[in-house]
Amino acid sequence: MATIDLSQAQVMGILNVTPDSFSDGGRFAVLDDALRQVDMMQREGATLVDVGGESTRPGAQAVSEQDELDRVLPVVAAIRERFEIGISVDTSKTEVMRQAVAAGASMINDVNALRAEGAMSLMAGMNVPVCLMHMQGEPRTMQADPQYSDVVADVERFLLNQAQILLEAGVAKSQICIDPGFGFGKTLEHNLALFNAIPRLAANGFAVLVGVSRKSMLGQITGREISERMPGSVAAALLAWEKGAKILRVHDVAETIDALKLWKAINNQ
Repeated sequence: MATIDLSQAQVMGILNVTPDSFSDGGRFAVLDDALRQVDMMQREGATLVDVGGESTRPGAQAVSEQDELDRVLPVVAAIRERFEIGISVDTSKTEVMRQAVAAGASMINDVNALRAEGAMSLMAGMNVPVCLMHMQGEPRTMQADPQYSDVVADVERFLLNQAQILLEAGVAKSQICIDPGFGFGKTLEHNLALFNAIPRLAANGFAVLVGVSRKSMLGQITGREISERMPGSVAAALLAWEKGAKILRVHDVAETIDALKLWKAINNQ
């Protein structure tokens, strides 16, 4: 199993094995297509692939545990057999977490920050990195009318509280990353405030994951449709990196890697 070092910068390629994800739903639902995509992302420079079996786009309907397992497990097992790349599984279901790690996943990425019954205790004993994301509400209704007293303080407080539970259970700080959850129960103004707060979040000592690739906030700013948001996605990833993000969750791996190479060369890094 490929181990994941959260102290090192990572580009995480998105692999949705769902019929209804907002950007690439249905494209990789067939195993061979998914594996070809992983092969391409690894060759382009991704160090992680994030496998998702349930869409969490705004308005998405929940799927059953069995449907999610049927989508995710064969893909995780096949990736582990064929590739040397870190495998993250994007799930909020405790049993999917357990079986995914058993099948070869080397990280769990939970948009619900381990709030499902048994998830926190399970991950405390798993010895794999976990990403805790903030979401207000749930995908079906989260964008209806999100409200915060202070979005940065509220999100930071929630993430640190969840992380503290893991720390008290014996999970090393180096095994925990946090994600402010851009677009998950946030307006454009909320998203921009959180983006500017990446240095503040990173100062807490946890790796910060940023996932804004092709999201509606980019469309609101640029006026571009989903299929036209690659330039904005790359620009946002580069800005997030500059502000201290450690993991960039992206659809466009090659373009993001090229931008990072250019940034490093210009900044003598």
